[in-house]
Amino acid sequence: MTMDFADRLTRVEPSATLAISNLAAELEAEGEDVVDLSVGEPDFPTPENIVDAGKEAMDAGHTGYAPSNGIPELREAIAAKLNGQGLTQYDAGNVIVTPGAKQALYETIQALVSEGDEVALLDPAWVSYEAMVKMAGGDLTRVDLSEHEFHLEPALDALGEAVSDDTELLVVNSPSNPTGAVYSDAALEGVRDLAVEHDITVISDEIYEQITYGRDPTSLGTLEGMAERTVTINGFSKAYSMTGWRLGYLAAPEELIDQAGKLQSHSVSCATNFVQHAGLEALENTDEAVTEMAEAFEERRDMLVDLLADHGVEVAVPEGAFYMMIPVGEDDQEWCEGAITDAKVATVPGSAFGTPGYARVSYAASRERLQEGVERLVAEDYL
Repeated sequence: MTMDFADRLTRVEPSATLAISNLAAELEAEGEDVVDLSVGEPDFPTPENIVDAGKEAMDAGHTGYAPSNGIPELREAIAAKLNGQGLTQYDAGNVIVTPGAKQALYETIQALVSEGDEVALLDPAWVSYEAMVKMAGGDLTRVDLSEHEFHLEPALDALGEAVSDDTELLVVNSPSNPTGAVYSDAALEGVRDLAVEHDITVISDEIYEQITYGRDPTSLGTLEGMAERTVTINGFSKAYSMTGWRLGYLAAPEELIDQAGKLQSHSVSCATNFVQHAGLEALENTDEAVTEMAEAFEERRDMLVDLLADHGVEVAVPEGAFYMMIPVGEDDQEWCEGAITDAKVATVPGSAFGTPGYARVSYAASRERLQEGVERLVAEDYL
């Protein structure tokens, strides 16, 4: 018997980032010592107060189904957080709590993108945006930021040429994965002007908004004219080191909440009940731990930039998140495959993010492992 698979799945490839991390795990299982700089996961444990809150919620019996869009107290706390950022258009009714920010993105794109709709991405772009758009049947328009050290402001003219009245959706991710860029207010105002001119809905993916280094990101939905055309995506995985808990959210106008809520109710049903209670604790009582983690990432960033510079490698210095793009030559796929095979250092090809010639390095690893990774790459002539 030959199975015929749906076009929406044959259009996409498996996640490149997960493929590399899976290969690293396989090598480690074989006894190899791999310096894994591919994974987008904080190397800090979930703060103890959050873990305790999850345990207490289980002990209290919060182990059944939760309301599909999220428990009321967490939706209210998320709305309060967003209001504190100036996103006063949102209340609890504008929030869906999801099993991870990735699910929030997937539901949003499925709700907004129909067959043949045009979606604009800013390259380098996180690998799953492309896959999600293709699964929804959308067509991609891509704007390359690599010539401008990954900043958006110098590329606004190019973005203006790329979008039109036919553009349904634009995805903005600041701070950025994979570059760590934090877009300026002028850049976001340029996005606003184009979105209003062409009636474009914009996804503002803000999953790294609490991990920044001296430059606070502006939330796109706070700009005049953007309240009714912005979908704000965020979650708990990065700032609170809760990757395995799978908890995120989207905030949007009510009409989108109604449509995305249908998808949630017919697919994942709801985010895990006791995890939502842990998320409430994260929002209310974890500021100090988040600050300490961001400070540690900043120290690692500075060290890695210096180590690379010592070997003649100049990079665009990240202003947020915990990634940087390093130039590796024309065939980035070959470079990354060789780096993990020869030096046992795992990185992700820039081509996976739409920008060949680079490798993404995550500095969500200890200072010792970062130094070891650079030394191995130098020893094997990869740097």
